[in-house]
Amino acid sequence: MAVPKRKMSRSNTRHRRAQWKAAVPQLTPCPCPRKEMVVPHRACAHCGLYKGRQVVERP
Repeated sequence: MAVPKRKMSRSNTRHRRAQWKAAVPQLTPCPCPRKEMVVPHRACAHCGLYKGRQVVERP
C-alpha cells in the first residue's frame, strides 16, 4: 500500500479539498399539468410519468 513519504502541508491539503464541492441537481419540469420539477431520466414522483407515458400507477 502506498504511504506518503512527507507530510502534506496545510495549504496543499486545503487546496486539494477546495475541489470537493456538492453539485446542485439539475431539474426539469414534468410534462404533467402541475409542472413539478423532477430529475432527468427519472419517473415523476407526483404523477408517475416518464417520457410522456404512465410508468408508475399513482392513486
